[in-house]
Amino acid sequence: MNLDAKIPAGNLADKWDKHRFESKLVNPANKRKYTVLVVGSGLAGGSAAASLAELGYNVTCLCIQDSPRRAHSIAAQGGINAAKNYQNDGDSVSRLFYDTIKGGDFRSREANVYRLAQVSNNIIDQCAAQGIPFAREYGGQLANRSFGGAQVSRTFYARGQTGQQLLLGAYSSLSRQIKLGKVTMIPRREMLDLVVEDGHARGVISRNLVTGEIERHAAHAVVLATGGYGNVFYLSTNAMASNVTAAFRAYKRGACFANPCYVQIHPTCIPVHGDYQSKLTLMSESLRNDGRVWVPKHRGDSRSPEQIPEAERDYYLENKYPSFGNLVPRDVASRNAKIQCDLGKGVGETGLAVYLDFAEAIQRDGQETIMRKYGNLFQMYEKITDRDPITSPMTIYPAVHYTMGGLWVDYNLMSNIPGLFVLGEANFSDHGANRLGASALMQGLADGYFVLPSTIATYLGQCSFDPVTATGEGFAEADDAAKKRLDKLIGLNGKRTVDDFHKELGRLLWDNCGMARNAEGLQRALAKIPELREEFWQNGLVSGTPNEFNQTLEKAGRVADFLEFGELMVRDALDRKESCGCHLREESQTDEHEALRNDAEYSYVSAWQYQGGKSPVLHKEPLSFENVELASRSYK
Repeated sequence: MNLDAKIPAGNLADKWDKHRFESKLVNPANKRKYTVLVVGSGLAGGSAAASLAELGYNVTCLCIQDSPRRAHSIAAQGGINAAKNYQNDGDSVSRLFYDTIKGGDFRSREANVYRLAQVSNNIIDQCAAQGIPFAREYGGQLANRSFGGAQVSRTFYARGQTGQQLLLGAYSSLSRQIKLGKVTMIPRREMLDLVVEDGHARGVISRNLVTGEIERHAAHAVVLATGGYGNVFYLSTNAMASNVTAAFRAYKRGACFANPCYVQIHPTCIPVHGDYQSKLTLMSESLRNDGRVWVPKHRGDSRSPEQIPEAERDYYLENKYPSFGNLVPRDVASRNAKIQCDLGKGVGETGLAVYLDFAEAIQRDGQETIMRKYGNLFQMYEKITDRDPITSPMTIYPAVHYTMGGLWVDYNLMSNIPGLFVLGEANFSDHGANRLGASALMQGLADGYFVLPSTIATYLGQCSFDPVTATGEGFAEADDAAKKRLDKLIGLNGKRTVDDFHKELGRLLWDNCGMARNAEGLQRALAKIPELREEFWQNGLVSGTPNEFNQTLEKAGRVADFLEFGELMVRDALDRKESCGCHLREESQTDEHEALRNDAEYSYVSAWQYQGGKSPVLHKEPLSFENVELASRSYK
């Protein structure tokens, strides 16, 4: 297979404008003849559906929740990056580009990342025009704050509710198009399969989560914006409904899955507090602007933080990385927290936590100022832990948060299946081996508002105007396969719950394919996952029937896919015998436990192709760097 990324020729700064000029256009009158199916209604999907409808296309949008307002994008807290340089502190499109490339440890495409940096400024203008209540300075100008991996202030925010406010902006645009009849919104639907006819994506099979009815949806093009797969670990900061099924169904229909082992561990999460916990809570990275991370200098120190004097505290990030301090990227902060806990210097009941302390900031700026910045985050932390971060440091520990891997796409955001476009966290395209904070919202809205509306026309311009129908052989086959799979799941009458299998898989992956990986652990996981999957199909328990509201069946389908996808993720981690970004192979690290890349052998995108019952085939898209110098990533 030839993975043609379709990257335009020419100077980096001119590629996007050149590409848009050379791309085909669709006459406004002809846009009304095309139907686009968007699966997902979060920031990427909602903004794409609204923008495409605004252009004149007929859009059908499937939403897994009862309303797009409940998409997991709502959980994003800290902010969205853009190179506006309002602070006059040296920021620029080129600096945002470089910080993002470096933050991803030089494992992303230059052209995609530069486009993202260019479009970032348009996003802020768009959102401000929608009425997003970004924080403002005293004089009325939009405020910015710092985030990990950057030495400039480029993150726009709405207290700790940035994702929610941006989602409401996209939802308002989407609602306008629904009222005009250009968007048909179909809530409470889960995609079960992708329909491919004559080598092109033609629609999807979905299940009505309320009635259990299996439905067919046809379109001239399909857009997947279904988020990431972090819930494969069971415990993550993702919403409980977040899953890999839509992307994995597309993978099984021929779409390549790229870099599945790249999983971001967020350093600022509330630690696990019990065996029966089902998800974790993120505390915004923005807290590291004013909070200082530390542990006791001496292992086994069980005193309360107030009893430990300054001389006996180890501000390890500030000491090890004096230039960036507490604002190092997420993978670096997470890894160092793990190292401290492994040394026996962790705090809290489990010893798997570090302190995030605001005492100095409160003394310097005053409690009122700190509460104005982070008040809702402080309140959330206190409600969950029953501890006031004003009077006592927060305890935090890394947790699975975001996935940089996803379906492979070219510069147009189209997968290797013609007509299948993939946006936001569901694709692999912009973040490399590690995502910088506040870049997820930037990518989701860039893809939905600005990139896809420009690039989809090249594909649609080659399609017939004939109305699409869901009556072809491809739809019949996919419909039948989805029903048989549901019947097989319902037929499970064993003794172990679906959650029990999911929890065991998550622990296996966390222990062997989590913050640190090695060949022995990955081989162990690769041997164990097929055994666990076999037991699932022999001893799993699924109650009820498929033709009704059945959340046990929903979960079973998602876990069945996780049990297959987890093996692909481990296989990718085992194949990549280097460390880069979040992917730390213990065999490939410096004496100070920093990631040690191998650019000579692994400067490529890993794209895996499904082969039925056989091992998947690895395809490699080479990464070339003409505008940045490959260097060891240093934040000291």
